[in-house]
Amino acid sequence: MSADTTLVVGVLLAVVLLAGLFAVLTTRGRRWADRAAAAPATEPFAEDPGERPLAAVVVNPTKFDGGTDGVRAQVEVACTAAGWAPPLWLETTVEDPGVGQTREALERGAAVVIACGGDGTVRTVGETLAGTGVPMGLLPAGTGNLLAHNLDVSATDVPGSVRIALTGRNRPVDVGWITVVGPGGVEHSRPEEQAFLVMAGMGFDAAVMANAPEALKARVGPLAYAISGLRQLRGQQARVHLRVDGEAPVTRRVRTVVVGNCGELLGGLVLMPDAEVDDGWLDMVTISPRGVVGWAAVAARVISRRRRGHGRVEHWRARDIVITSDTPQPAQLDGDPVGEAVELRMRVEPQALLVRVPAGSRDQGVPRRPDGD
Repeated sequence: MSADTTLVVGVLLAVVLLAGLFAVLTTRGRRWADRAAAAPATEPFAEDPGERPLAAVVVNPTKFDGGTDGVRAQVEVACTAAGWAPPLWLETTVEDPGVGQTREALERGAAVVIACGGDGTVRTVGETLAGTGVPMGLLPAGTGNLLAHNLDVSATDVPGSVRIALTGRNRPVDVGWITVVGPGGVEHSRPEEQAFLVMAGMGFDAAVMANAPEALKARVGPLAYAISGLRQLRGQQARVHLRVDGEAPVTRRVRTVVVGNCGELLGGLVLMPDAEVDDGWLDMVTISPRGVVGWAAVAARVISRRRRGHGRVEHWRARDIVITSDTPQPAQLDGDPVGEAVELRMRVEPQALLVRVPAGSRDQGVPRRPDGD
């Protein structure tokens, strides 16, 4: 194989990795077809509407190009057919991406709070519901929808997703908590811990998300992140120090560090093969390629789902993780850029959040020691 051919193959493999690994972590608007399929009734209607259970929907309206009327009508039909009260409809804003709306839902006595948006909306609603005992339903409206994907909740069947939110079973899932420390040791605008339900990290992955132009995303969707990533393939590695569960720190030179509560991406890609949403552990992966050929090797490693055996990819499992970088690095939480950071402090709260999943689905996570025993 010639050098030129090797380079082309490497670039193609890198595109596969970038499109699967980083683009799916960020959400983009999706238009659902207007169809109003009624969900079957699962319990008798209470004669007094005030006695019927209430579902609240926290919706990110920016995810719907044509407005939210269509999906709202479908949710109302599904709630009525299931014998529930008309849903409480709460739209997020730039100033409040879901915290205040979720708190209002709790104050109004909602039996379930449905997060309707991308992974960022899900993260905000889940953070507010953690520890309350009130379950979260998922009505995916983004491109990534990784938590929904890992929990077998459809991103295209609106009535079906609502039906799961109303009548599915509660599955306890872990919540990752993170404190982001910016340059100079200054904690970000939210000094308190923030939750993440999918993945958080610093380095290349966050840079890809932060540097994809909005105009390009509007034209080509997730491909914008692959283009952004290709422009940064030859970037510099960062020197980071990793402390897991209070042990002595180890030092690595990496392009990116990702900590996950779940490890499966779209398109069959698995970044962290051992990760489960309810196993009581955080999984961490460091990626340290050099140049295009190195990225091609990483792509092959992810596609093959191998857990070990490649020097450019390392895995850890822990309950507490501190990542410190010698130089400021872009950071992200569940695909949302949060600016530059020099330190990420993370911990896991096992099974702190209830999420509605299909009644026939099976829990897969079992608390294990980091060595897999």
